[in-house]
Amino acid sequence: MDREGNDRRERRNDRTNREERAHLDDRVRLGLALLERLEHESLSLADVVDRIETVTADPTVTRTILDEAELRGIVERDDGIVRPKSRQYVRFGRDVITKEGEFSCRRCGSSLSTGYFIDLEAGELGPFGSSCVRKVTGRE
Repeated sequence: MDREGNDRRERRNDRTNREERAHLDDRVRLGLALLERLEHESLSLADVVDRIETVTADPTVTRTILDEAELRGIVERDDGIVRPKSRQYVRFGRDVITKEGEFSCRRCGSSLSTGYFIDLEAGELGPFGSSCVRKVTGRE
């Protein structure tokens, strides 16, 4: 009986760990997709972290996104400066989706009646207000 209880706990822990890894992987994929679409020659590390925080506030995931982006050649990092390598920018007519409703901006927390969502290969990121979506993508 005790062994069966341990087996159930182990299966439950395995399932929980798989779910956590899948969630982590989704955030990493979304963060990498965002970094691939930045419209900057270079950014400070703080500005890049500001963008990544629209995906996750977890410092471990943020570090994983930055490390993976560098390993995959998406960005170069040098002395606190990050240089995106891709030139695949977000196109507002095609890659930004507008939705009406009650939202909170993912970057600044403001209440929104119109939300702007960035349609990335890894998924949808948002909602953002009109100025925050421009800031996140590098238009401001």
